[in-house]
Amino acid sequence: MLLDMGLPDRDGPALARHIRQSTGVPIIAVTARRDEASVVSALRAGVDDYVTKPYRLAELMARIDAVMRRSGHAVPVPVKQVGDVRLDHGARRVWAGEVEVSLTRKEFDLLAALVQAGGDAITREALMESIWDTSWIGASRTLDVHVSALRTKLGRPALIETVRGVGYRIRAEG
Repeated sequence: MLLDMGLPDRDGPALARHIRQSTGVPIIAVTARRDEASVVSALRAGVDDYVTKPYRLAELMARIDAVMRRSGHAVPVPVKQVGDVRLDHGARRVWAGEVEVSLTRKEFDLLAALVQAGGDAITREALMESIWDTSWIGASRTLDVHVSALRTKLGRPALIETVRGVGYRIRAEG
């Protein structure tokens, strides 16, 4: 559930607490407020993630996917194809042309996030959060190493494009 914390007639954190008490539906707070007190209030009220406006669609989709995965409510996604690369999300299998490619769990999750964004750029931060979870701490080069491994394993280096100063995006013509 996307819950706007700035509702004109209801207190957002109070509504989040009510929803959390009555259902197990994952909640992502959407708000224009960026101050620490607002973030803490929403998280303590039971939201699973917090997104500030304006937000980019690719980042929001990645956050939704991450919350759904963590909550165990992941929605089955059919086979997706970009160029001649196919991803079967249910079976967690990938093919480049007619050859099945063996990927690690993180490599698969990274490729799936990029494919899901449909060509939109995804920030490094959003990828790190959705693939390595918010509590993950480590060198920022980890993402670059995984992207490099994906490019090599798929044999299609142009499929994943670096967006300088932002992150990465998938290229259908890659």
